[in-house]
Amino acid sequence: MALRRVDNPPNPFIAELREWLDEPPAAQVEVYEETAKSVLTENDSPDIPFRWSINPYRGCQHACAYCYARPYHEYLGYGAGTDFDTKIVVKVNAPQVLREELQRRAWAREWICFSGVTDPYQPMEAVYKITRGCLEACRDFGNPVSIITKGYLIVRDIELLAELHRTAGAQVYLSIAFADDAAARAMEPSTPPPSRRFEAVRRLTDAGIPVGVMIGPVIPGLNDKDIPTIILRAAEAGARSVGYTALRLPGSVSPVFMERLRTALPLRAERVESRIREMRGGQLNDSRFGRRMTGEGEYWQSVKQLFDASARKHGLVDVPTQSATRENQPRKSVLRPEPQQPRLTQLTFHFGK
Repeated sequence: MALRRVDNPPNPFIAELREWLDEPPAAQVEVYEETAKSVLTENDSPDIPFRWSINPYRGCQHACAYCYARPYHEYLGYGAGTDFDTKIVVKVNAPQVLREELQRRAWAREWICFSGVTDPYQPMEAVYKITRGCLEACRDFGNPVSIITKGYLIVRDIELLAELHRTAGAQVYLSIAFADDAAARAMEPSTPPPSRRFEAVRRLTDAGIPVGVMIGPVIPGLNDKDIPTIILRAAEAGARSVGYTALRLPGSVSPVFMERLRTALPLRAERVESRIREMRGGQLNDSRFGRRMTGEGEYWQSVKQLFDASARKHGLVDVPTQSATRENQPRKSVLRPEPQQPRLTQLTFHFGK
């Protein structure tokens, strides 16, 4: 992974502000090992179709400029910019803790999503294998899982996922926001290119695993034109379903995204910003529950119509598999993990220059 310069928006939870008086230093990947007290997280947002999730990692090396999870890093005292991309927290005991949670008598073997925040198959997974360990726990306890990822590394676990699908239930969504490899690099510089992700769709499908493609996020004025091509390639690769979400820019994500957009695509930045504001009532973000993953206005309606027409053309459904949706989950909490402060041990990894 190429080195980037340290660049973070001000952290709203830290009073002091540090400014570089010279050229900022290069950012290298740093790893912090966390001993977690719990790993299952219960979600109550109407924007999200799953109730339970696991996040084996905090921060994400994929470095997607639009990632809505960036502000979570500020709670750890880090920045939402380069820090989120390079200061990776690994929950080293997650598989063991998950086994303890799954064997509780109160647990009802509900669907678990990997992951609600950062990518479970980011590059660090090749080193730590935390996601794989958690999937092995779900297999051993017969617990169904769903996965959303941009990582081609998921093909490493094809046999495990196929077994999980046969015995308990498993489904995978590959997140693919751009049809073109070069275009994707501008906004998600360290992710596997879309061509590799479509290859992963094919390999997972060939193994009998239900696979969908999520066009996430749709950035109006930038990648909405890619929707028909992405859906066509998803169908050709064997995907069973497609979905999409609107761009979200909460908190410090806005400056990170807009800076990357203006730097990488200066001629398109003004138009994209205008379209985003058009679908968000004049703002860059809408934080209201039930509105965060969608948009409004005439332009957004045209995006929706384009998606619907393309999905129908290729015979793909545009909703998650029903077994994993919130409507089919018990409404009463049966397990509520307590929040914990991370206990971190720092390590450093170097991924190229």
